[in-house]
Amino acid sequence: MPFPPQTPRLFTRAGIEVLNANQNGVYGIFREGRWIYVGRGDIRTRLLSHVTGNNPAITAQRPTHFVAMVTANDVTVERQLIVELQPIANQKVG
Repeated sequence: MPFPPQTPRLFTRAGIEVLNANQNGVYGIFREGRWIYVGRGDIRTRLLSHVTGNNPAITAQRPTHFVAMVTANDVTVERQLIVELQPIANQKVG
């Protein structure tokens, strides 16, 4: 169950700030050829916290883009995506 087809956005403050606030779901952070992190929660808030360098395991991988999906079932979807995509920074499910 990959993310739905969409144009990836740049993993920059400007690329994230265009998102609507208060949208819960899942997001994936990546660079060409490699998933770095899959997360869940308020998509805009969580991505902004990652782009500011709060998680060195993510920023050390030099992410370039992200995708997101609004869903009410974010816990289950996040687990499925972690198993499927095996991101570098969170291969452990749960």
